[in-house]
Amino acid sequence: MEILRALGSLVLILGILFWASANRRAISWSLVAKGMLIQFGLAYLILEVDSISAAFDSIGKGFVALLGFAREGSLFLFGDLVGRVDSFGYIFAFQVLPTIVFFSAITSLLFHFGILQRVVWVFAWFMKRTLKLSGAESLSAAANVFVGQTEAPLLVKPYIAGMTRSELLCLMSGGMSTIAGAVLAAYINYLGGTDEARQIFFARHLLAASVMSAPAAIIAAKILMPETEKFVDTADVKIEKQGNWLEAIAHGTGDGLKMAVNVGVMLLVFTAMIALTNALLSGAIGEWTGLNAWIASATDGRFTEFNLQAIFGITLAPLTWLMGVPWADAAAVGQLLGEKTVLNEFYAYVSMGN
Repeated sequence: MEILRALGSLVLILGILFWASANRRAISWSLVAKGMLIQFGLAYLILEVDSISAAFDSIGKGFVALLGFAREGSLFLFGDLVGRVDSFGYIFAFQVLPTIVFFSAITSLLFHFGILQRVVWVFAWFMKRTLKLSGAESLSAAANVFVGQTEAPLLVKPYIAGMTRSELLCLMSGGMSTIAGAVLAAYINYLGGTDEARQIFFARHLLAASVMSAPAAIIAAKILMPETEKFVDTADVKIEKQGNWLEAIAHGTGDGLKMAVNVGVMLLVFTAMIALTNALLSGAIGEWTGLNAWIASATDGRFTEFNLQAIFGITLAPLTWLMGVPWADAAAVGQLLGEKTVLNEFYAYVSMGN
């Protein structure tokens, strides 16, 4: 039954993509098949091969160790507001946002020494050989696994002006489907809290999900917008290097600060706007129409009133069930999926943590 449900969800998602395709006749089904094989292969390696699974565990532990170093910086700056969680509680602004700044500086340093470029090149070479992608979109798709959708296009900045529509969609889809290193660290920090074992657990699974999402994004992009134009077959990693490693750290810190401030204020505004919208939905509509009582009864108390979370959870529950989520959890996961898609990814992760 589980296998049939998984196959059904795969057919449904591919069917939606096919229906929305800009040019159904131009779809390269060999690329789709190869991309799916790569994704299934990655899943098998990560879940079933002990050495690969151990490697992901080690990477997860490395992330957690770096989180500890970021915490030392936060303790120096904020003191007991970070150190005494039992007294002051888990303050998001002091516990999570500094992590983004620190990891952004680390990423900039790795780029300065040419380490990330080499890793990205290996991934890009594999994607180009197997999926027959252009050089620029191979590089950007590989880079999105490690950096964010803002930084990855910078690696292929000289090629963007000449990219085809299909390449541009692939570039943006990769950024939307994977998790940037600095933001990944923030998710691990928030979901795992101060428990190191939980942090390692979330690090391993989030990292695996991000890696497996890269070929999925390519498949989706190439069905929605098949390649019908000529493209540049080769590309090199292009990034402006700083004068020395201290400048690289300073540059990365500045970028991380902008990202952290953006995350903080966006969460503030989205949380406030959602509270306002929920008050209008539950008070003006839910009470007047009786929807509040109906929703509480229909969901066995999972949702207590007519609000955005209830709308997302109820409408997306069938889709999440098809994706493999047990029906008992389908509404909860549907809520998270709706929040991520309609509102904000970080807000959805905060909801999951709560």
